[in-house]
Amino acid sequence: MIAARNLTKCYGTTPALDHVSFDLDRGQIFGIIGHNGAGKTTLLKILAGLVEPSGGELVVDGVDILRNPVGMKQMIGYLPEESRLYEAMKVDEYLTFFGEIYGMDRLSIKARSRELLEWLALEPNGKKMGEFSKGMKRKAAIARSLMHNPSLLIYDEATSGLDPMTSRHIVDFLKELRDHGKTIVLSAHNLYQVEAICDRILILRKGARVAFGSMQELREMFGSIFYFIYFTIGDVTKVEGLASYVKDGGYFRAKVTSVDEMGRISNAIVAAGGAVERIESHYPSLEEMLVKIGA
Repeated sequence: MIAARNLTKCYGTTPALDHVSFDLDRGQIFGIIGHNGAGKTTLLKILAGLVEPSGGELVVDGVDILRNPVGMKQMIGYLPEESRLYEAMKVDEYLTFFGEIYGMDRLSIKARSRELLEWLALEPNGKKMGEFSKGMKRKAAIARSLMHNPSLLIYDEATSGLDPMTSRHIVDFLKELRDHGKTIVLSAHNLYQVEAICDRILILRKGARVAFGSMQELREMFGSIFYFIYFTIGDVTKVEGLASYVKDGGYFRAKVTSVDEMGRISNAIVAAGGAVERIESHYPSLEEMLVKIGA
């Protein structure tokens, strides 16, 4: 679906994007993360055809978008970070306006608008969009991006600033779009959401690719699984071989890095008169990965 090779964007002598390459299959959600200034929005705008790269190659669904940017825009739905709407319009007028821009006929526009409003659970009740809540405005902007049924969606902070219920609805909606064959490229500061829904993740630092892969591949790259043993005991010093522990609420908590060590420490806890209450596995999170690579 997307083949990017050595994408570069310089503003003067400063590289905002530095020889970034990746491949993405159709029907996947692709997350782009990094600290502020890492190049996320620049990459999204290049993918959307809004910014011309200084160098590199970009092919989307067989179309070289650097040579044929107009043809590429028919297959893309773009959502900027801010929901810039024509607030004096009602949502049906707004969707009709953009449907006409994409050359859709009136019957198709009406049917598509009704489908999207129902799909997004957006009930405008005759209001102008300037009267919408922030969540309703975001849903209207998403509906606009889907009017022409694009195959590739490029979303910049789709759930930024939304309440938890609206944010959850949009995340579930993105997964449903993927199930319908859409390819979605998104950036997000909510790293938990990225972990939960993305098939592939690109980590940028100062415009350069630091890592790319599935969550499992990134976890293996940044560190393996470890385990927390939560236990109770009268005298923790009696646990043989316990190098370190912390007090966590009403429990002691020990960290171990292998199944063998987990078994050995658990047996030692029981032998010392204690009880293992629970064991939790823990992988490096995206937040921990970003902390590790630094700003």
